[in-house]
Amino acid sequence: MLSTVALMSGPVKRRPYTSTLRAEQAAATRTRIVDSAGALFVEQGYPATTLTQVADAAGVAADTVLHIFGSKKGLLKAVLDVVVGGDEAPVPVLDRPGPQAMRSETDQRRQVAMLARGIAEQAERIQPLDDILRSAAVVDTEARALRDDIQLRQRRQAMTQVVSWIADNGDLKNSMSVEAAADIVWTMTSPEVHHLLRRQCGWDAEKYQAWLHDTLASALLSTRTSRERRTTRA
Repeated sequence: MLSTVALMSGPVKRRPYTSTLRAEQAAATRTRIVDSAGALFVEQGYPATTLTQVADAAGVAADTVLHIFGSKKGLLKAVLDVVVGGDEAPVPVLDRPGPQAMRSETDQRRQVAMLARGIAEQAERIQPLDDILRSAAVVDTEARALRDDIQLRQRRQAMTQVVSWIADNGDLKNSMSVEAAADIVWTMTSPEVHHLLRRQCGWDAEKYQAWLHDTLASALLSTRTSRERRTTRA
């Protein structure tokens, strides 16, 4: 017969901090794996890096890496997501504070300045891994597919979106369409152009950002923006 105490006590409830602790440990493990993978990819290249090497560097089992990321390609994508966004927060790039501040800005020239600064900062983070990914794409079909998706689809869509934010505040130069302007921005902000100017030409980061700002402003905006012309007429 069950005792009165047992009947009154009911089911044992787990302490809330248990699940929180487990979530923190899982997040820490994921971060450790991503950091280790990024360092190894840069150091020895994507094709030469194995999941076992990543696991050893992160202090976990290879099965753990596979369970969390699904595949080596999935791990590479996770590394790139962190590099592009700047952290592991599951927030799309355009929903982050920097792009959203640009979206809220009503002055086209300030929007272009914010775009150039954001792209320059992002390019500095991305370049080492993009160099690895571009090299890997030559011999690895998964790496090629991933880079194509990032550069030809994701980045193109993002540049079209940010150009539309600029166009919301007035006409673009020579009444250019958003699509035509996005062609220019997508090209000028490419990793290839950044690599040529920063690595091949030896420009420093400040010179690259200044060039990007001046080039984008000249290509996208009239001598006076639509907002400035409306203010003058008023």
